[in-house]
Amino acid sequence: MKSKADLILENGRVTTLDPKHPEAKEVCIAGGRIAGVDNAADFERGPDTKVIDLKGRRVIPGLYDSHLHVIRTGLSYNMELRWEGVPSLSLALQMLREQVARTPPPQWVRVVGGWSEFQFAERRMPTLEEINAIAPDTPVFILHLYCRALLNRAALKACGYTKDTPNPPGGEIVRDKSGNPTGLLVARPNATILYATLAKGPKLPPEYQYNSTRHFMRELNRLGLTGVCDAGGGYQNYPEDYEIIQQLHQRGEMTLRIAYNLFTQKPGGELEDFVRWSKIVKPDEGDDILRCNGAGEMLVFSAADFEDFLEPRPDLPEKLESELERVVHFLAENRWPFRLHATYEESIDRFLNIFEKVNRDAPVHDLHWFFDHCETVSDRNIERIKALGGGIAIQHRMAYQGEYFVDRYGAKAAQRTPPIRRMLEMGVPVGAGTDATRVASYNPFVSLYWMITGKTLGGLSLYPDGARLTREEALRLYTQGSAWMSREETKRGVISPGQFADLAVLTKDYFAIPDEEIKSLESVLTILGGKPVYAAEEFKPLDPGDLPVMPDWSPVRHFPGYWKEDSTADLHVHQCGGYGDQQSRNSSLSIPQWILGPRGLLDGGCECFAF
Repeated sequence: MKSKADLILENGRVTTLDPKHPEAKEVCIAGGRIAGVDNAADFERGPDTKVIDLKGRRVIPGLYDSHLHVIRTGLSYNMELRWEGVPSLSLALQMLREQVARTPPPQWVRVVGGWSEFQFAERRMPTLEEINAIAPDTPVFILHLYCRALLNRAALKACGYTKDTPNPPGGEIVRDKSGNPTGLLVARPNATILYATLAKGPKLPPEYQYNSTRHFMRELNRLGLTGVCDAGGGYQNYPEDYEIIQQLHQRGEMTLRIAYNLFTQKPGGELEDFVRWSKIVKPDEGDDILRCNGAGEMLVFSAADFEDFLEPRPDLPEKLESELERVVHFLAENRWPFRLHATYEESIDRFLNIFEKVNRDAPVHDLHWFFDHCETVSDRNIERIKALGGGIAIQHRMAYQGEYFVDRYGAKAAQRTPPIRRMLEMGVPVGAGTDATRVASYNPFVSLYWMITGKTLGGLSLYPDGARLTREEALRLYTQGSAWMSREETKRGVISPGQFADLAVLTKDYFAIPDEEIKSLESVLTILGGKPVYAAEEFKPLDPGDLPVMPDWSPVRHFPGYWKEDSTADLHVHQCGGYGDQQSRNSSLSIPQWILGPRGLLDGGCECFAF
């Protein structure tokens, strides 16, 4: 007797990533799992069986981002104007102009990461003068990477930043000659001042947060994502800030699989956070859609080596050893997997000393622990990570700030930031992701492009040929590789019988198009557990349906998600000067001197910022 299939996909070009059957034309799905590959004749097609003709489209396993702040971003996504992928500063500023006109008081207009000035044709930042001219009364907050934020005068007033406001620990309020805040905030040595300032703005009410989270998940589905390993985040408290995602799960409205990590929120009280959380939740508690993954990416604040290549590498305090050892020992003793933000070799070396010490008493080798980032890790420390059973989650942060790294450390040092090829050669588990949304973009195809070409968004080539990945290797890191980080490598990442029926049908053939077109790929059909969660073009009838947008002034209503070339359809393009000049358009410098100013990018005399 033939088995019954719920869904049969036929006439496709399927990349399975299964070495035993790497290419296929048919996929059969039953009970939310892959039931068969290229054997549709073996399955019964009952009245409830859905058959989809893929018309020769390329199919890949659903993409899995091993480091994305999806839960935190979901709560505010509908409030944020996104500049990700926007090709020119003139367009970005026009988007800002139109959103300012729509935003009612006391709301802010926020551009929260995911962009770089090097993506713009003008190759420069906006100036405070431009922002204040566009928005004299509406608060505007523009976050740029981990390094700085631009606030207009209305935002400074809303935050209460005045001549008498002292610099907070770890940050600088840049001032003019009279001591008044200019509107530029600088992270020195970490991003606390930026995130604390952003937290001063209004929040969406729960009903809107719910709608906002659904919109963000749908945007990720549009880009072929079916899973995320959530890295927690600052100002993301457990369990309060997880209530919305729990409600979505209870109502069956999740369109992503999420494994979440818990990020400590209390400098000096980190161990107390993890002790308290261990009493109310356990790793792997939940199900295949929403479950706890473990601790991190922040374990103790003294170990936070935030990457900001505009600033010197931070020297972490001596107390990190004792503080981190207490936390890691507790986690290992209680069998909690963990992840840790680690940018620099010098920090990684100190962290590994602690892990090796803890491992002698409370083994960590079987916990699937891992470092995030590892831009400058050495071969020696890769060996130590492997010996302790650890892994590495890499992200395309260098695509957004590779020019800064080269300017500070040189092109030769940049050739292994991070050394992905060496990690793979040395047998360490490696997963791929983005670290979205406050640093890089959530678009997985930009990350894949970076791994394949070795280029920044500004077109700077960072890596030699031997350090770059093939398209298949990069795709494996975004599927099978990331699955290791949530201990799901036997469940997902390959289109083969028994695996989750999560896959994406692409707009173009990932394996055939020119490199530059990879960045613009999308999904026309994203399937989670055998059910369509997003569909477009010829598959649009399969789409679950568009969502209402809350609130009605949301930027999502007019500028939805990552930039598409047809996005100007809803944009009232305003022709005006002041957004760039011939020097900026023709500059061939990695960081043009007209951006840097006489003493560097954050120089108080830089005309670019109109100080």
